[in-house]
Amino acid sequence: MKESWKPGTVIYPLPAVLVSCGENEEEYNLLTVAWTGTVCTNPPMCYISVRRERHSYDIIRRTGEFVINLTTEELARATDWCGVRSGRDHDKFREMGLTARKGSVVSAPIVEESPVNIECRVKQIVPLGSHDMFLAEVVGVQVDDRYIDPDTGRFALEKAHPIVYSHGEYFSLGKVIGHFGWSVRKKKKKRAAAKKQ
Repeated sequence: MKESWKPGTVIYPLPAVLVSCGENEEEYNLLTVAWTGTVCTNPPMCYISVRRERHSYDIIRRTGEFVINLTTEELARATDWCGVRSGRDHDKFREMGLTARKGSVVSAPIVEESPVNIECRVKQIVPLGSHDMFLAEVVGVQVDDRYIDPDTGRFALEKAHPIVYSHGEYFSLGKVIGHFGWSVRKKKKKRAAAKKQ
């Protein structure tokens, strides 16, 4: 049996990311965002949706740049804290013990402790209601080489223990249950009993 709920944003889980912004160290700031995702492959594009009253909103609007920093179990406390404290009152990088380093393409800083930093340049701001959507092109990506397999070159994000957000709670991602296309892959037939000798 199903219950009917009022219309709402119940597409969960979502990535809980730290978005960094600012042109210089004096204005560097972080905010936690769950309204984020991919919108296009070529060119690579993504979005974040931010309330206009957030301190970072005006910084991102003015500079046209931000960085999406993926989060992990290790960053869970900072992720939550940066979502409930304002950059007007706190130096979030300092108070959370995080390292700000200038992006490779954008002026906005990356979070050094994050396994993946996605540098973005705003292409369009779409007013939606409670939030405005910053539609952006990905102009640079940095990944922590600790999670790159030296033999295969595979980036093993799961080793960083990424987290997601669902209905007000954070969850650590679990085990791998399949790979893209596994449901339609043909099973390899076992060779005739190892070619009976």
